[in-house]
Order: sequence, then structure tokens, then C-alpha cells
Amino acid sequence: MKKKILLVDDREDNLLSMETILEPDGYELIKASSGRQALKILLAEFDFALILMDVKMPNLSGFETAALIYEREKLKHIPIVFITANTYGEENMFKGYRMGAVDYIYKPINPELLRTKVSVFIELYTKNHQLIAHEQKLLAINKSLENEVHERKISEAKAIELNQQLLENIDRLEAANKDLDRFAFMSSHDLQEPLRKIRTFSDLLYSKYKNMLDDEAVRYISRIQKAAERMQALIKDILEFSKVSNDNNSFINTDLNMLVEEILADIEPAVQEKKATFNIKHLPSLDVNPGLMRPLFSNLINNALKYSKKDTEPVIDIYAEQETGAEKVEGLNGLRSKKFWRIFVEDNGIGFDQKYAEQIFDMFVRLHGNSEYEGTGIGLALCKQIVEKHHGFISALSKENNGATFIISLPVN
Repeated sequence: MKKKILLVDDREDNLLSMETILEPDGYELIKASSGRQALKILLAEFDFALILMDVKMPNLSGFETAALIYEREKLKHIPIVFITANTYGEENMFKGYRMGAVDYIYKPINPELLRTKVSVFIELYTKNHQLIAHEQKLLAINKSLENEVHERKISEAKAIELNQQLLENIDRLEAANKDLDRFAFMSSHDLQEPLRKIRTFSDLLYSKYKNMLDDEAVRYISRIQKAAERMQALIKDILEFSKVSNDNNSFINTDLNMLVEEILADIEPAVQEKKATFNIKHLPSLDVNPGLMRPLFSNLINNALKYSKKDTEPVIDIYAEQETGAEKVEGLNGLRSKKFWRIFVEDNGIGFDQKYAEQIFDMFVRLHGNSEYEGTGIGLALCKQIVEKHHGFISALSKENNGATFIISLPVN
């Protein structure tokens, strides 16, 4: 942008002379023929880089005009160079400086001197303007930083408060979970005694009086026996689930091949009845809690047998793959690699809709009724809890009538 200069002189020839000298340098020149006119111009415009003003003018002298100019805060930054035909004594010179003058130029005006002095003051004005702009920018940045620091302090205070609340909630939840586990264990344990009596006496009733009872009475006793069996299975699973929460036994290196072989030996009658085929490829030896691994594989293998197709012999493949995943580590930047064993239990059974792949690991969730397939809805929830106890995770892939694959991911270490 062109720098604006205000020329103030009561003589038109002097204004024309200064305009002729300065115009080639590209300045925007505004002329005023008196101090009053200069003040009127400055009331509307205050973005001048320099004022060149004659000292001796009628009504308002240059000194008086300068004093009035510098009364306004917005105009104090504009340097004034006085133009004079007289050589004043030191006292008058100091008066001009006190009024705000930065220099004097004497008439007759030396064009080269005028241009040089004007260029110097324009450059000083430009640099001063830049410094002011930088100062304002720094003040704005500083203000922004202050606000950010203030907001961060508030956020930190809120985070500390929320963290404290979270810790208190965790303590309460842990206490509630312990109470719940204790209650579940005690309740299940206490329920077993009366349940055993129900089963015992219903069996005695059936064996002793079955020939004296009609078909409807026999059917009622059969229902009592089956309900008692389901109740006993449910209590057993709840007890098993409670034990996982409280099981703090140390992990030991365990050959999973042997563990699976032992489970298959235990369920040999069911395997033969279903004419099932098991293909077990080399499984790893891992540091695990064998007491928890047994019900994990037992549930998955029994499910594969239970949910087999009626007209197809079950084929269950159990195999493992090692892979390197990534985990986020608190206190470190980025991710670090972590080795996992992925163990697959794959069957050719009835499968399920993939949209239920997460729900099936919730407590008491069953996709089929008791009339079709027996169960308590706790088995897969127990599997999930066991795997998480080992710092791993479990998932499932399936399609309806096209088998299911359960994937157990366990860390190598």
C-alpha cells in the first residue's frame, strides 16, 4: 500500500513544490492549507505515515497544530517534520521537539535532502508499524495461550475428579462383584442339597410306584426329573463361572494336545454315539491355568457335538496358527508387536447367523430352545471369561446350516 503523507502549508506554491519533489517516490500525498484543515483531515483519517507542516501559519501555527494533533491518542504515533524559513534559537527548537516534532527542514527546500529525510521517516514508520503488528499478534497469542492453559487446568481438574469417581466406582463394582460371586457360590451350593432330595425322592417314587400310576402321573414325574436335571446343570455352571472369577492359581506350561486328548477320552461315549471325527493338528504348549483350560475346550467340543446336523456325522477340526499382532502400550508412543496363538475349533454343524456372533458370549443367551437342544446359556460366557483371564480374546464365525468356527487367541507369553 502507498504510504500517506500529509502536507500542511498556507502557501499553495510551497505545497506544489513539496508535491513535485515527493510524487515520483510513489507516496500518497494529501494537502492542507491551514492547521484547522489539517485537523479536519486527521479527524477522518489517521493512517498517515508522516506529516510535513509549515511552522508559521495564520490562526494556528505549526506548533499549536502539533499540540492539538497529539492530544488524540490515535494520532500520537505520526511523526511531524516542521518546515520553516527561519533559523530559530535553541529555545524555540526545543519547543518544537516538545510539541512532538522529529526534525526540521529549512526553506528553501533542498529536494534531495527532503526526499532522503522523508524516506528515512517512512522506513521508520513502516518498521514501527510492523513491530506494533507483531506486538498485537504476540499479545493475541499470549491471550490464547492463557485461555488454553486455563481451560487445560479446568480440564485437568475435571479429569482428576472424574478419575477419582471412576476409581471409587471401580472399587464399588469390585466389591459388588465379589459379593455377587460369593452369593452365587453360596446360593448354588445351598441349592444343591434340596435339589438332590427332589431328584432322589422323585426317582424313588417313579421306581416304586410306576406300575401303580397312570400315564399322566408318570409323565408328571418325568417332567419333575427333567426339570431337576436342568436345574442341577444350571447350578453346576454357575458354580463353575464363580470359580473362574476367584481362581488365582499360577499358570504353568501345559501341552494343549494332551489336555484335549484327555477331554475326548472323558466324552468317549458321546463321540461314539454321534460317530464324530476329530482332526487335531499340533497344538502349542502355553503357560496357562490348566484347571481353566479344561472347561474352555470341554464347552467348545461339547457344543460342536451338541449342535451337529441330524443327518450328517460331525467332523471337528482343532488346529492352531501363530501370528504377530499389535497392542497399544500405555506410556509408549505407537504400538508394539505381541505374539499370539490362534486356536480354531471348527465344526460342520448347524451353525448360526453371524449377527449373533457377539451375543452368544453373554450370560444366559441361547439361540435354541430347551426342547431342541439342552443347555443353560452359561457355557460360552464361561469360555469368554476364561480366555480374558488369560489376557486373550475369543470370537466366532458362522453361517446358518454351514458350521461354526470358534477362534481362541492367547498370548505366547
